[in-house]
Amino acid sequence: MDILYLLIPLSVVLVLGIIGVLGWSVFSGQFDDLEQQGERILEDNDRPERPGRPPSS
Repeated sequence: MDILYLLIPLSVVLVLGIIGVLGWSVFSGQFDDLEQQGERILEDNDRPERPGRPPSS
């Protein structure tokens, strides 16, 4: 029974931490445009890369 005095507050802190991380990711724009990276590979990129330059990402 004594372990419940430890586990219940720890689980509440864990849930609040998960909600905080989810809220931060939503409000910082992590989920704004989910299709952009999937459509990026379909774009026509006919520009040849110049030697000596790192590839653009």
